[in-house]
Amino acid sequence: MNILSMENVGKNYGIKPLFDNVTIGLEDRDKIGIIGANGSGKTTFLRVVAGLESLDAGKVTRANGQTLAYLAQNPVFDDEKTVLETIFASSSGVMKTIQDYEAACHDLAIEYSDELLEKVSELQHQLEISGGWEIETNAKNVLTKLGIFDTSAQMKTLSGGQRKRVALAHELIFKPDILILDEPTNHLDADTIEWLEDYLKRYTGALLLVTHDRYFLDRVTNRIFEIDRGTIQPFAGNYAYYLEKKEEQETLRATEGHKREQLIKKELAWLRRGAKARTRKSKHRINAAYDLMAQPKERAKAEIDIAIGSKRLGTKIVELKDVSKSYDGRKLIDDFSYLLKREDRIGIIGENGSGKTTLLEIITNRIKPDSGEIEIGQTVNIGYYDQESRALNEDQRVIEYIKEVAEYVTTVDGNQITASQMLEKFLFPPAAQYSIIGNLSGGERRRLYLLRILMASPNVLLLDEPTNDLDIPTLIALEEYLDDFAGALIVVSHDRYFLDRTIDSVFKFETGGAIREFAGDYSTYLEIIERESAEVKEAETRGSAKNEILTETEKPKTVKLTFIEKRELETLEANIPAIEKRLSEIDSELNEFSADSSKVNKLFSEQQRLNAKLETNSEKWLELSERAD
Repeated sequence: MNILSMENVGKNYGIKPLFDNVTIGLEDRDKIGIIGANGSGKTTFLRVVAGLESLDAGKVTRANGQTLAYLAQNPVFDDEKTVLETIFASSSGVMKTIQDYEAACHDLAIEYSDELLEKVSELQHQLEISGGWEIETNAKNVLTKLGIFDTSAQMKTLSGGQRKRVALAHELIFKPDILILDEPTNHLDADTIEWLEDYLKRYTGALLLVTHDRYFLDRVTNRIFEIDRGTIQPFAGNYAYYLEKKEEQETLRATEGHKREQLIKKELAWLRRGAKARTRKSKHRINAAYDLMAQPKERAKAEIDIAIGSKRLGTKIVELKDVSKSYDGRKLIDDFSYLLKREDRIGIIGENGSGKTTLLEIITNRIKPDSGEIEIGQTVNIGYYDQESRALNEDQRVIEYIKEVAEYVTTVDGNQITASQMLEKFLFPPAAQYSIIGNLSGGERRRLYLLRILMASPNVLLLDEPTNDLDIPTLIALEEYLDDFAGALIVVSHDRYFLDRTIDSVFKFETGGAIREFAGDYSTYLEIIERESAEVKEAETRGSAKNEILTETEKPKTVKLTFIEKRELETLEANIPAIEKRLSEIDSELNEFSADSSKVNKLFSEQQRLNAKLETNSEKWLELSERAD
């Protein structure tokens, strides 16, 4: 079923047309990935579909009753609100009831009162009538998977990554008919991305998303929209299908372009034979020849060109000796030693906040370890691409920012080119080079920041989440550059595709500050983890089959309750006695009103419902209380 249509839609950004005369329909089961270079209009397109951006031409029509949710790249929040208030903020009556229910349960867990218990019971009843329990159950699942446990925290106390997770939770819990996500994988670790991938594959509504994660794009989408030079071209398949069709198109264009060039050469030679020769020729052919040569050539698609050389690297590079670092009593790095080698291609992975960026900051001497030593070789020139792009000065002009590093740069083939020429290779034409950095898009700023890092010709490259905000064409160019990079590389990234393309060993941050090394790329790491997990399960099965009796100290530790589960347990402990009390009252009322059939039927229905609920709550209480012991 068509749930949204765009008819002859056009949108300009200043004098630049982002897209023009676009006519596209959206079906209820479409999962569409939007791709294109930074600045091509991907985010603007999403905002147009969401009704948040005005049109210069055409119209967007949404089918009656179809709900829509939009996750921006950088969501805006009320910093004074709690996580709970932000997650369940909605004009929807059911969402408001869930918010009130969760808040009442939270208050009841802190301090018991009959008034609060009665409020919780009433809100439970409203959720049963409205069908809100399904949404509430989905909410708990989403919050747990996204690592959101303290729903009483104020938004202003959260990190950027935590805020993005809260915004994502809000949109997923809402379960709209049309879900629009702009870079949803930014600030998520690999495990959470895999969960989100599975969630969206099962999602029953329509999905539009912009992402640089090519594995994610390939596995979730069934259509691709490419925004390129003012047009939007649809492809009926996932990312792999799109690549196949693009290759066919480029081959066809190259063939047609070659044929046209040969025809022009022949016509030009014919015209140059002179006026006398032309008098005997057809006037029609002369006009046709001029028309052919006057036809505008198709603009070549601009592609980033990273052709920067690196400085010579000696034998002594970076050595870490017994390095340790803790924050707020939590050990992030524990007695870590490593000798970095010239050919190293290391990918660093781990949960958010586990210490990955801290390790890079220690290597670059931005922070000091609590103990241990770091030795840097004399020939080492470190290029550090940090997450925050801290070297960006938004008040500077683009060209001035780059010239601060170098007026000229030596390319891989030994030639020298100017900073302006290098900017052109990074898709900043002369007109854009005098723009203020603050006016650039997020992706353009990151691309400019990458150029500044590479302009210094580093021979040890540290990349902290390089895929955030960079478009796919830039990532492909960066991967090709790294293929030939003559130095050591350390990458912190959650992008599985990028890691597979660029690294040959994995450092995994584990609990207690331990760092475990795995040989191979990210996919190899997953195979090792899966094999180890299977071996553990097999050993557990064998142990169970032998009926081994474990002493109390040998029993495996149970998983501790999450914040939400603790609150649920406390609520159950308050609700179960209330249900039992009401069931006792119903028994008395059945005897009292035995002659009133209408009243008896109502009481009997309530009794059945409460008995079913008591059984469910008791089972859940037993499960949670065993883990709480």
